[in-house]
Amino acid sequence: MKLLRPILIAGAALAAGLLSSCSNGPVRSAAGLATYRAYDRPAKKPSNPSAVRVKVSLAKQMAYVMEGNTPLMVMPVSTGAPGSPTPTGSFTIFNKEHKHRANTHGYAYSGNQVKKTMLSSKPSGWSFKGTPMPYWCEFKSNYGFHTGWLKHSPCTHGCIRMHENLAPKFYQLVKVGTQVNISYSQPEDSTLGKIDLPPDAGPLPDYGGDTYVSDAYFTLHKTPTFQ
Repeated sequence: MKLLRPILIAGAALAAGLLSSCSNGPVRSAAGLATYRAYDRPAKKPSNPSAVRVKVSLAKQMAYVMEGNTPLMVMPVSTGAPGSPTPTGSFTIFNKEHKHRANTHGYAYSGNQVKKTMLSSKPSGWSFKGTPMPYWCEFKSNYGFHTGWLKHSPCTHGCIRMHENLAPKFYQLVKVGTQVNISYSQPEDSTLGKIDLPPDAGPLPDYGGDTYVSDAYFTLHKTPTFQ
């Protein structure tokens, strides 16, 4: 299906909640998007899947997938903005869903028209699909890890966004029952947290609307490989 042109939505509040890139700024470099899409991080499978733990540093915007003291994957993440913080504390992943979609916000579509919108604001007669949140790993009701655009500062409504190439790796490394600790900082920040980052997604062009309405966004990543 031919991609539609990116859709700009006026209003900072609506944009902060709905735009996948956390920004309603101008469309910029396609080369930047290519660099973003090429980003990847190494990962390795655990010896004992039951020993896997996840640590999230809000200050560093970093997640550490650990087996004991051994890092399995270190990845940048985007966490909650100041007005919608990511919850802190100790949690357990209790739900995993590859093709998860939001219930309240997403995309209204009719023919070849696609609009980002809240379900409650869907135009009469239009169909609706919730915002895709691939590789959903829920750790608290309505809060989870999922694929999404990464920015270099907190920008989400509380969920933890992962890069499209890293989310499928994370999804394989964790399971229902994996423990998650989220805090302002983690001991690993000073030893493991110094990694290269992808370009800030804020100024990058978004994918076309039909990428989100179809199932295309759920497979928009490299084939995951492990060391």
